[in-house]
Amino acid sequence: MDSHFQIISDGSCDLPPELAREKKIRVVPFYVSFDEKTYQKEVEEVGVREFYQKMVDNPGVYPKSSLPGIQDYYDAFEPYVKEDIPVFCICITTKFSGSMQSALTAKDLILEKYPHSRIQVTDATVNTVLQGLLVLEAAALQESGAGFEAAIARVEEIKSTGRIFFTVGNMEYLKAGGRIGKVAGIAGTLLGIKPVITLKQGEIYPSGIGRVRKKTMQKTVDLLLDYLKERADAIGNYSIAVGYGYDRAEAEEYRDMVLERLRGSYGSCELPVYQIGATIGVHTGPYPLGLGILEKALHGQNR
Repeated sequence: MDSHFQIISDGSCDLPPELAREKKIRVVPFYVSFDEKTYQKEVEEVGVREFYQKMVDNPGVYPKSSLPGIQDYYDAFEPYVKEDIPVFCICITTKFSGSMQSALTAKDLILEKYPHSRIQVTDATVNTVLQGLLVLEAAALQESGAGFEAAIARVEEIKSTGRIFFTVGNMEYLKAGGRIGKVAGIAGTLLGIKPVITLKQGEIYPSGIGRVRKKTMQKTVDLLLDYLKERADAIGNYSIAVGYGYDRAEAEEYRDMVLERLRGSYGSCELPVYQIGATIGVHTGPYPLGLGILEKALHGQNR
């Protein structure tokens, strides 16, 4: 089988740059701005830690993100199609961004010049750390020897199993970013409320509220355990990760708490900690914290 294909994703996948390099994944960055005039490429021109530090230092400023352009994707695709290497591009949910449309337009332009090129552009239907898990599953398929079409088909099968259960420091950034939606109704106008949110298939669903951070953190784990019970499957068949914003120390404490609760029902499991990038951070503020879970593409195999 032809497992020689290139995986590309947009910057919403929030993979650590060193991990993306290790897996030979090409990331097309989003742009971020604090003044709505100067936009910088995330990671390449403004680091994620630097981005969050600016948010913490300037609490009244609400940064904006901008999607990768057609030329960004064209430049990412062309080197591979020139070498007759198929491209599998996985983009943030279309319900959150037009990034996929940029990729599709770039694909059309590439096909005009290179009519025999093979490019698949897929809607992840998710974002941030969960999108990263999906991209890593594509990489696992590639490493296992799966062919281009088989990898695409399997990613399509598993992406609907993805869930994010998370909380944020406050509602202000969700309001400023226009992502408040259904969450507003559950929180009402109460001051100091911290929402608990579920994201599945590109949609945000309110899943609880609280005033105390540790309570909302515990609620995200409750939701994870409920989901695992609903799936009635071995935990080893899922990839799970912690996602956080500014506070790494809090994220590590949270990971330990999650592992302790999982251990009681499922034994030990891997739980990496990934930093949520600017693409989603502009909407959540500096203190998002939660869990992503996704069915593994390869069940019961060593990875």
